[in-house]
Amino acid sequence: MSDDPLPTPSPNPASDRTTARTAAVIPAAGRGVRLGPGAPKALRTLGGTPMLVHAVRAMADSRAVSLVVVVAPPDGAAEVKSLLDTHALPERTDVLVVPGGESRQESVKLGLDALPPGYDIVLVHDAARPLVPVDTVDAVIEAVRDGAPAVVPVLPLSDTVKQVEPAAAPGGPEPVVATPDRSLLRAVQTPQGFDRATLEHAHATVTGNVTDDAGMVEQLGTTVVAVPGHEEAFKVTRPLDLVLAEAVLARRRLNDGF
Repeated sequence: MSDDPLPTPSPNPASDRTTARTAAVIPAAGRGVRLGPGAPKALRTLGGTPMLVHAVRAMADSRAVSLVVVVAPPDGAAEVKSLLDTHALPERTDVLVVPGGESRQESVKLGLDALPPGYDIVLVHDAARPLVPVDTVDAVIEAVRDGAPAVVPVLPLSDTVKQVEPAAAPGGPEPVVATPDRSLLRAVQTPQGFDRATLEHAHATVTGNVTDDAGMVEQLGTTVVAVPGHEEAFKVTRPLDLVLAEAVLARRRLNDGF
């Protein structure tokens, strides 16, 4: 990673995304309390390498991605930059580290603000999804290039889903009020892909509690398109997820020389 100013790509017309440049924003400012005490979730190791490094490599593995913006903890940007400098990353992809905010939404906004002109497609990717395959990344980018303003990778649900009323007391029984048709439901993954102007408009307009960037775009009344996700793009949230991620990584290294 270099401290030299990032190159500014030639601008692309907003209406022509077929050759648009792509940047990825990785918010990594959270603490990840569900994995227990210790380092922030993104800095936990997977196969001896921090999950954040795996996530950056997953974005950089796509030849369409020429810039990755890592949004670090507000007081940890220098530490994260030093960490990334010690790991080999694809030379064709620039990596920029910026300090984040108090919430995920604020951190993504700060990552967007750091993008130079000329990057008209933006991916937003969870640092806690370190093993997303490059084919999934490319499928999201291709759908945006084909004209979708917002794209999410998804998986069908295998479990029946129940809608409940909140319990009267924490840990108490929750009355079931409905059973949604799971054939119409999908589990959403990342990276989520956007036309840059659409995502910037959403962050400038939508306020309140949102769980993902696509949800913000939905609140604008803009269509979000789903493409097939991948079972290996799961989110590492609990200790058991980390065990599964280690197993996936070990299989890749054995079978693919990953």
